[in-house]
Amino acid sequence: MRAWVNGSELSSVDEPAVRVSDHGFTVGDGVFEAVKAVGGRPFALERHLQRLTSSASGLGLPAPDLHEVRAGVRAVLADVDPETEPLSRVRITWTGGPAPMGSGRAGGEEVAPTLVVVGGPLPPAAVSTRVATVPWPRNERGALAGLKTTSYAENVVALAEAARRGAGEAVFANLAGHLCEGTGSNVFYVVDGELRTPTLASGCLAGVTRALVLEWCGAREVDEPVSVVRDASEVFLASTTRDVQPVGAWDDAGAVVELPVPGPVTRAAQEVWASREASMLEDLR
Repeated sequence: MRAWVNGSELSSVDEPAVRVSDHGFTVGDGVFEAVKAVGGRPFALERHLQRLTSSASGLGLPAPDLHEVRAGVRAVLADVDPETEPLSRVRITWTGGPAPMGSGRAGGEEVAPTLVVVGGPLPPAAVSTRVATVPWPRNERGALAGLKTTSYAENVVALAEAARRGAGEAVFANLAGHLCEGTGSNVFYVVDGELRTPTLASGCLAGVTRALVLEWCGAREVDEPVSVVRDASEVFLASTTRDVQPVGAWDDAGAVVELPVPGPVTRAAQEVWASREASMLEDLR
């Protein structure tokens, strides 16, 4: 693993780097992006940086200097050997910086946000996964709806519940009872031969992979009760670390739906993804 903090590369990822008073550490006042790199080349970096800026604005943080962010990404990918690290994960974190204890932010222009970029190997995604609907809803009307913030404790609890039920991803309904998203993925499903996915109004994250699947493969954005999965003939997850990953089984409140791995629509999406992925890789060197 390699780390870069506020303009400097660390000699070791274990050395102290962020203040204990950093608002991202104390209350989760921060946003982040997870970027895949293939052979040391980041995938869809510009889209991730646009979303980082959008999330920062939604959280009330100043916009990050994207030239500085790119410098951090370049630093943590500079020495990647494609032979030994074919896939990498880059994590970009932008927080409110040092602040008093509590929810209030520090005032004054002298307080600078914290920028951290970390890179390391990314294991290949499993051929397929199982998912489980968890009992806690996403709040599509909440202040953080649609923002990629560092406040991920809810996802930690949900993933633990999914693991207890033998699943690799937890899926949320929203307050309206509609299918929303996974802890770190968007959900696509097929009903009557039509590929569908929840709208952004459901409260789901505007995933970069989600957007590319919509552009490259087409799908209808629609909000439906989470129980629609029981009518689905195929399901797949879309995310930076999963790409297009088939779902082989879905535990929806104890009713387990078995699904093909992959089904024909999912397989077609995977083929399109494989053929177009290289066009989104950026050479930073």
